[in-house]
Amino acid sequence: MPWQDNSGNRGPWGQPPRGSNGGSNNGGRGGGEPPDLEDILQASRERLKKVFPRGGRNGGGGPQLNRTTAGLVGAGLLLLWGFSGIYQVAPAELAVVTTFGSYETVTGPGLHWRIPSPVQNVSKQQALKVQEMQVPVLERRAGVLSPGLMLTGDKNIVDVVFTVQWKIKSSLIPEQGETKPGVAQFVFNIDGPQELVRMIAEASMREIVGRNTLDFVQTEGRLEVQEQTQTLMQTTLDEYRAGIQVEGVLLTSTEPPTEEVNEAFRDVQAAEQNQATAIQNARQYTNRVVPEARGQAQRILEEAGAYSARVTADARGQAARFDEIYTEYAKAPDVTRQRMYLETVERVLGDMDKIIIDEEAGSGVVPYLPLNELRSQQGGN
Repeated sequence: MPWQDNSGNRGPWGQPPRGSNGGSNNGGRGGGEPPDLEDILQASRERLKKVFPRGGRNGGGGPQLNRTTAGLVGAGLLLLWGFSGIYQVAPAELAVVTTFGSYETVTGPGLHWRIPSPVQNVSKQQALKVQEMQVPVLERRAGVLSPGLMLTGDKNIVDVVFTVQWKIKSSLIPEQGETKPGVAQFVFNIDGPQELVRMIAEASMREIVGRNTLDFVQTEGRLEVQEQTQTLMQTTLDEYRAGIQVEGVLLTSTEPPTEEVNEAFRDVQAAEQNQATAIQNARQYTNRVVPEARGQAQRILEEAGAYSARVTADARGQAARFDEIYTEYAKAPDVTRQRMYLETVERVLGDMDKIIIDEEAGSGVVPYLPLNELRSQQGGN
């Protein structure tokens, strides 16, 4: 229905209708009718045809772009393609950039740009994260844990469980003698890193355990076994150019495979503890007895020194006395001999219970000797 104005001279947009002079407008509507909605849509279609002209005869065929429009569309697509090359690397990641599948460079954390696909691609790796795995993988089968049985150097069997800590090498530049950094080696050279680390760890532990005895692995050699296993693992991974750094190896369990052997081993450990206790008690006894013995030895030495000094002094005194006697003897030999004889007899016979009878006094008669009276007199004196 055409728009109409009550005044008869203005349309719905405040404009006087076309052909208001009452004449025809070359196929237009009558002077009192405003433009129809179909006219507006037709005008819009005409404008679109100017921008997207139809090809072919009689205006047939699909829409075609002119040069200006095609350039704008191409520039927009190229800009979007360039923006798709922007990528961000997280703080714990490293990114390996490849050009048509070949190694190009390694980028660290932050915002970066690379030539968008399919020219260059980015592979992000958790290079700064330390991963941990237990070897062997324990699985419950019929209620029994599958053991990691290993043969020791003294032909014993031990069930070993240990933990390995590893991570991707985080250097952005290749190491000496290498063409790629560690994270690039990790991306290009290996497939299934978890399985690779597990297999190398188990093989390295078996080799180290096979070099040592059961007691060494279970007691004082645990730390050395861990260090040797870590070194052997790192050497093997470097030979494979796996780009993996072994952070540590920790022995969790080193037990014999059967309960009977466990009991025997516990007895051995108890005996070793008893031996250590006995050795400690012996050392305590030694620390107590040895000082006493040293004190007694020192006392004996001092007594021997005193005795030696006393005997030496006595001998020197007697020698000096002999020298004095000899001096007197040289002056009067007869008197000195008589004196020495009398002193010697007096010293020898002085304390004896004796009676001396002169030969001249007792000749021809039996002398009467009142022995009891003589003894009593001697005792009284």
